[in-house]
Amino acid sequence: MISYLKRYKQNFDYPLLFTYIFLCLFGLVMIYSASMVWAVQVYGYEPNHFYKRQVINLLVAIPVFLIAAFIPYKHYRRKSIMATMLLMMFILLFLVHFKGDGVNGARSWLSFSSLRLQPSEIAKVILILYLASVFTNKKLKGNLNSLNESIAPPITIIVIVFFSVLFEVDMGNASIILFVSVAVLAASGIYFKTFAKLFSIIFGLIVLCSPILYLVRDKLITPKRVERLEAYLNPFQYAQEAGYQVVNGYLAIGAGGLKGLGLGQSIQKQGYLPEPQTDFIMAIIAEELGVFGTLVVIGGLGFIVLRAFTIALNTDDTQARMIATGVGSLIGFQTFINLGGLLGIIPLTGVTLPFISYGGTSIVLLSLAMGILLNVSMFVKYEKTRS
Repeated sequence: MISYLKRYKQNFDYPLLFTYIFLCLFGLVMIYSASMVWAVQVYGYEPNHFYKRQVINLLVAIPVFLIAAFIPYKHYRRKSIMATMLLMMFILLFLVHFKGDGVNGARSWLSFSSLRLQPSEIAKVILILYLASVFTNKKLKGNLNSLNESIAPPITIIVIVFFSVLFEVDMGNASIILFVSVAVLAASGIYFKTFAKLFSIIFGLIVLCSPILYLVRDKLITPKRVERLEAYLNPFQYAQEAGYQVVNGYLAIGAGGLKGLGLGQSIQKQGYLPEPQTDFIMAIIAEELGVFGTLVVIGGLGFIVLRAFTIALNTDDTQARMIATGVGSLIGFQTFINLGGLLGIIPLTGVTLPFISYGGTSIVLLSLAMGILLNVSMFVKYEKTRS
């Protein structure tokens, strides 16, 4: 134990820690600035309501981050731990379809008294750990490139989780789950030919299950979602309807310009931009802090993604490489979906901006993923000192 703590201290990834802490605190400040008018005018709350709630979220998230950073990541290969995590994930994904709360047309939340959980956020992290565990064991057994019956469980689980989240209806997180799963598989070290076959199997299963989508088309293709798609194609034509949020996001970005209007001086947050503390918080950052503020956020998130991929490239340990790739892909792709919706590159999905947007489940699960990544980084640095 003492030797582990000594290695931990010597190989601690301080840049990763400081970037994580900085983004969380920066997000906290911007949540307060973005939400105070909306909290009073729309909900009748105190101006600092969302700020105080996010402080509570961080008081949970940061200890989770530190605990995850301390626990050796190889423990996640234990069958008992992985079975427990999978069971919890499937129970939550099952319950959300029957007991879930509907928000903006998506039934994605479970409420337990004052506690609210988003199972899709939990699924994203558990899938990374599960796939890393399964394919590491396959490599240790020498059958990594063998498409035998052992490949059926992980592929089936990916498809089940994808459709479960898709039917919530949460298309943003469903696409993240699929993208991250493929990225983790690509980092397993399998031959390209084997990876192509795996991808074909996943795609084939999704196609085979697509008739189910037709049966539930009224749930997936609601009038609200059709309006969102039309607004994506031409937001200014629907500026007072489905394109309202996008257009006001553009106005916020344009008003900020190079220098910004100043912290707390946003106009769009004063009732014009709906729920500015959530997925459109970057519009408020751009309006108040200008290009500098947006570059700080994008730079911080970009550093984490590049750090994760660098860690993955610098290790020969399959599990470490897959986890680092998974966490980097998760944060990078989620950032792209959030900013892509804000800029009109892709349709709006309601996905949060990592570490910046208001949200309890999101910040806690991303902190868990970051803690695990920090532990992987420590292992990789330690292995390099031994070689």
